[in-house]
Amino acid sequence: MVRSLWTAASGMRAQQTNVDTISNNLANVNTTGFKKETTEFKSLFYQTLADKSFDSEGMEKPVPAQVGLGVRNSAIVSRFNQGTLIQTENPYDFAIQGEGFFQVRTLDGTIGYTRNGAFTPALGAGGYTISTSEGYPLLDINNNPLVLSDEYDMSKITIDTDGQVCYPDGQNNAMPIGIQIGLVQFANLSGLEKTSGSIFLASEASGVPQLEVNSPNLQASVVKQMYLEQSNVSAVDEMVNLIVAQRAYEMNSKIITASDDMLRTANNLRQ
Repeated sequence: MVRSLWTAASGMRAQQTNVDTISNNLANVNTTGFKKETTEFKSLFYQTLADKSFDSEGMEKPVPAQVGLGVRNSAIVSRFNQGTLIQTENPYDFAIQGEGFFQVRTLDGTIGYTRNGAFTPALGAGGYTISTSEGYPLLDINNNPLVLSDEYDMSKITIDTDGQVCYPDGQNNAMPIGIQIGLVQFANLSGLEKTSGSIFLASEASGVPQLEVNSPNLQASVVKQMYLEQSNVSAVDEMVNLIVAQRAYEMNSKIITASDDMLRTANNLRQ
């Protein structure tokens, strides 16, 4: 019975983590570029009660008698399926269709990767720097901040589907000006390290970022101007998952109560 207490406790701990993950998904249901997370479970060791087992007639069964010792969380995995694209009125809102990520330079100088394409031009000494709301500059294909000279009329800047910055010529045709957004892909998306603000960091598990313009074997992503990618969280699915997790938590708590009652009964036995 003590075994059942610890087994049920492990189930409650695992479901608590599951509920925490679901709550984070629901909290970010409207976060641009957010990718939902799912909790994965793994059973703990099994205790062998008997190497051999027998039926009611004394015949040996081909299986031993083993009992499981509970469950634990093995991983919390991000799901990178495409979110819904919504149209905006901001010419510096960009959405990605495909597997690519925008590159931004964080405050400590490291390069972060995001699907949140809500950018804004900030005027500085060198011109207009296209940055995130946190002030992280968007990087071009050379890993340099994407800076546009102040000689350009920012209202006329457009981005083509390849991420090239364009400006109208004398005939009002949008022409590339030699600056391109640097989109990258990863061999293992699940290996990306999550940080705040929908920013991911590369890790040994994710592999090195592969620049799309230098990797012809990759299927190139499509950049859509004046669009944003919404979170891929489905509120309905998460509510169902929350109910399932809550019921599992309750059942494990009832096992603890039942085991406690059985122990109390055994302690109250009189000869």
